[in-house]
Amino acid sequence: MSKKLPHIIIFNPDQFRSDALGHLGCEAAVTPNLDGMCETDGVSFAKAFCQNPVCTPSRCSFMSGWYPHVHGHRTMYYMMQPNEPVLLKILKDNGYFVWWGGKNDLIPGQNGHADYCTVYNRTQRKITGHNLHTETAWRGEPEGDNFYSFYAGKVEPKEGDQYIDNDWAHVLDAIDLLKNYDGEQPLCIYLPLGHPHPPYGIEEPYYSMIDRSKVQPPIPPYADWRDKPSILHGIREGQHLKDWSEDRWIELKATYYGMCARVDTQFGMLMDTLKATGRYDDSAVFFFSDHGDFTGDYGLVEKTQNTFQDCLTNVPFIIKPPKSVNVKSGIADALVELVDFPSTVSDLTGIELDYTTFGRSLVPVLEGIVAENKDAVFCEGGRMQHEWHCSEHQSASALPSGAHGLYSPRIRLQMKDGPEHSKAIMLRTHKYKYVYRVYEKDELYDLVDDPGESVNRIDDEKLQPVLSTLKERMLKYLVETTDVVPYQGDMRSF
Repeated sequence: MSKKLPHIIIFNPDQFRSDALGHLGCEAAVTPNLDGMCETDGVSFAKAFCQNPVCTPSRCSFMSGWYPHVHGHRTMYYMMQPNEPVLLKILKDNGYFVWWGGKNDLIPGQNGHADYCTVYNRTQRKITGHNLHTETAWRGEPEGDNFYSFYAGKVEPKEGDQYIDNDWAHVLDAIDLLKNYDGEQPLCIYLPLGHPHPPYGIEEPYYSMIDRSKVQPPIPPYADWRDKPSILHGIREGQHLKDWSEDRWIELKATYYGMCARVDTQFGMLMDTLKATGRYDDSAVFFFSDHGDFTGDYGLVEKTQNTFQDCLTNVPFIIKPPKSVNVKSGIADALVELVDFPSTVSDLTGIELDYTTFGRSLVPVLEGIVAENKDAVFCEGGRMQHEWHCSEHQSASALPSGAHGLYSPRIRLQMKDGPEHSKAIMLRTHKYKYVYRVYEKDELYDLVDDPGESVNRIDDEKLQPVLSTLKERMLKYLVETTDVVPYQGDMRSF
């Protein structure tokens, strides 16, 4: 390959909402490093959307460029198989030193990581932080109204003054790698972090960094739940948060914003190290999340597996290309999807993807050559009722020993035989959102008049022409993306 390969930095926080960024309008956010990148040499895509609202299906999608339905990646327990394309492996096979520090949720645990990265980081740092999924004293009693809230608040180190959890360990290890690496291979650093995934808990100074007076109250619960997916009402009943005051919701959101502020600090530290080691100009930096979070919107916390509110599907997506790209920095309004990620990396590196991918390179948008990327974005989730293997019954919170697990209000509903876990597809344009559901009422929202997606207008006669157009567009999407045919054909024998 004639041109110099850029370093690839993939900074991938978990469950980070797009509207938790200062430059996208959140007055309470403390995200100066991400905000600053968009002012100088990067582009923030304000309308970027994931392809599934939970971890594993989304990661399988953005690491392949495939929509979840293409190979059935619609559950937390079906990951990328050895014969399926994964961008990390493609980069490794094309000469990159791939360093992976953080969570998996991408490839099967039984297969190991050797094919996908040069180093799978096993930190040697002393962990003084908490795993709030397993250290659960903050929850209170099962009958209390905090038990399923995911709210832990301010946390302290277990010992000493320094708070080091797994995220901190991986970020600091990545910084050490940049300082000490003297190899000739271009670097790919993949940091799939845990924050700001709930439980909502953060240490100082991040806990106190957020001005509570600037935090906007969450979107109120629906006035009428009858034309909404039943899983939402079921989760609301199971989480027992109906009596929470506005002040408590604001405190929960502020803690979440504190988690986001820490992610921003860690991102800034990594960027400073890139600059100090002379690699910043030669690096393509990608910052994006796998999906969002309710954070109190509609009276809910956490997420669902088959609903598609913007708070769950609209994610941060910031790209700083190498200096060789004539980037037009700022905020882009183009509709983009995380499936565009592999195609963009391919464009920036010159590494051809030898398989069918459904993303589009975002380099023309980065350069300001085009203002729009596509006319609609899509997200998928749920299952058919007979697909018991897709109910995620394997989750520890669904087992008898985990009957009171953090996620049990949702998992219990996903395991039911009724319509709660209905397979569904979202189509979103700049103005409308349409959701087709196999077992329950479809949804249609006018996002200009109703950005909170509160009023389902699926039965509104005035919008029937719009609905017809959106249904036709969804059919086109499904026909175009039904399957993938391998580039390497077979020999016919007679």
